[in-house]
Amino acid sequence: MTRFKNQAKQNFLASIPTCSIEHPSDNLSARCKFNFSYFEHQAAGQDFSQWSREQLVAFMQKLKEFTRESLDYWTRQPVGKTGSVLSLYGGFPARSEFVHPKHVPHEACWARFRLDWSSRLCGFVIPKAYAGKQHNGYAFCANTFYVVFLDDHHKFYLSKDRGY
Repeated sequence: MTRFKNQAKQNFLASIPTCSIEHPSDNLSARCKFNFSYFEHQAAGQDFSQWSREQLVAFMQKLKEFTRESLDYWTRQPVGKTGSVLSLYGGFPARSEFVHPKHVPHEACWARFRLDWSSRLCGFVIPKAYAGKQHNGYAFCANTFYVVFLDDHHKFYLSKDRGY
């Protein structure tokens, strides 16, 4: 009977989490976040219901991977010939098939995550000048990506080299 009790005790102790947000190697505070409260569907883009199950699964896998690091990290990760995984544009693109939504703050720094060859996750970040500033009892976070559009056909930022 004693052996069983000791094994149960060991199993219980082994199940207790040992990591801590205060441990020097923990990077919880650096991990980026995604907010979908500004999401809208426009004719140039897609709604989630228009994406296949495979596209949605791949999308969720990308989000999972993106949230392991900070937004700054993703701006430094190269993709393609000259791009990065996350590109910050500043203002709303002058050449776009999308329209700037009225509910998105004019201070927004427009950006996009590259999901694959032509698919993009478009939205904005809070400018770093606002990071940590208090507003209505909460601090602005410059490490959150606010999703506004799904762009499966690269229509958010029309580049000249693609003939648009």
